[in-house]
Amino acid sequence: MKLRKVTAASATVLALALTATACGGDDKDSGSSEGGGKKITIGIKFDQPGLGQKTPDGYEGFDVDVATYVAKKLGYSEDQIEWKESKSADRETMLQRGDVDFIAATYSITPERQEKVDFAGPYLLAHQDVLIRADDDKIKSPEDLNDAKLCSVTGSTSAQNVKEKLAPKAQLQPYPTYSACLPGLQNGAIDALTTDDSILAGYAAQDQFKGKFKLGGFKLTNENYGIGVKKGSDLKDKINKALEEMVADKSWDKAVKDNFGPANYKNEPAPKIGDIKS
Repeated sequence: MKLRKVTAASATVLALALTATACGGDDKDSGSSEGGGKKITIGIKFDQPGLGQKTPDGYEGFDVDVATYVAKKLGYSEDQIEWKESKSADRETMLQRGDVDFIAATYSITPERQEKVDFAGPYLLAHQDVLIRADDDKIKSPEDLNDAKLCSVTGSTSAQNVKEKLAPKAQLQPYPTYSACLPGLQNGAIDALTTDDSILAGYAAQDQFKGKFKLGGFKLTNENYGIGVKKGSDLKDKINKALEEMVADKSWDKAVKDNFGPANYKNEPAPKIGDIKS
């Protein structure tokens, strides 16, 4: 009799386990649900100070703060977020394959990208600008970059755009990364570094560079940062609502100050959802 009781109990446990497996699936609960699931996967940059950076203590930056706020509004706590590195060339593919639920990684909204993925936002309006030494009083306009040594990073078109459209006599100096440009800028090997002003502000805000650099404030282009989601995802509207709430409760302003403040970054006001500046 005792054996039969144990067997019945085991059968009940097995039935419950099978039911849970059928309902729950794997550990990753898609972000397209109502939230509150076990995990949400978010793509960010791992190597951009002030925006998205992996550190020994975790992840930090403006994009990280925005993504964390959005995830919370979707029903996920910080410990339910899985951060995944999203390099520029991989972002559309990662969304299309479902590797991530959404991406917040200095992801400029462009017509070409909108053909492949959807965007919530924009949540930040950045501009191509230049970073120069804090005591430099010679470079006051884009034209002053003529004959200047301008850092050119492999794979980036920013410096080439300056040379082709604004300062044809600029001397492009090749460097492997933006981080590699900074010591050269500091010691005078180069005169300026150009990319998005938000990225430049993030680098300049690092402890070892505080007070040593300044932004030119040239606003050479408009870069509308959006949060990328899979084409047709119902997350788009939910993220837009979260971004509006972030602006309304001043969390957006705090994130800007916390991540860009040391560089004296003169940011644009928070953009309206759907207002994409050309």
